[in-house]
Amino acid sequence: MILASSLALRKSLHLKRIKTMKKIFFALSIVIVGLVALSFRSNVNHSETVVKTNKIGTNIGDQAPEIEMAGMDGKKIKLSSLRGKMVLIDFWASWCGPCRRENPNVVSAYNKYNKATFKSAKGFEVFSVSFDKSMEPWKQAVEKDGLLWKYHVSDLKGWDNAAGQLYGVSSIPMSFLIDENGIIVGKNLRGMELHMKLDEFVAKF
Repeated sequence: MILASSLALRKSLHLKRIKTMKKIFFALSIVIVGLVALSFRSNVNHSETVVKTNKIGTNIGDQAPEIEMAGMDGKKIKLSSLRGKMVLIDFWASWCGPCRRENPNVVSAYNKYNKATFKSAKGFEVFSVSFDKSMEPWKQAVEKDGLLWKYHVSDLKGWDNAAGQLYGVSSIPMSFLIDENGIIVGKNLRGMELHMKLDEFVAKF
């Protein structure tokens, strides 16, 4: 009689263990399925972000349109040749008073950030697009204002400048800051605004 009761108790405990293990297994299955679903959703969202980022346009978050234009020596220069660096696309002209007054700030930013160590970019450059109509005043302004960088382009068409039309520039000075992947991260940054925005991407000086 005692033996029969003992066997019955063991059988009951065994069944309880099985039920408990089934519950634990079921709960773990739900957790695993949930994690897989969350991971899939995260990947989908990431893909959507990448697609949006790769849209070519002139808004923040867009891929900056390509510019290919003649430099002062007549040779074509591509904006994409600076990929990997932070780049300030600066629309200006020698005859533009506000542009000339902003130039010292652009020079200051160039001197400050050109050799800085960025979090992911390999330096900082300025890509100047002039709305001048003749070569000589353009060259003289570059020299007089000490625009030290190498990347100066123009098609000498004034307001009909092809790059200006591509970027929808209706007044100058106008600028676009792009990151190492060519994504626009800032627009029309003047004075300390330019320095403050660049600071966001700097690792150390």
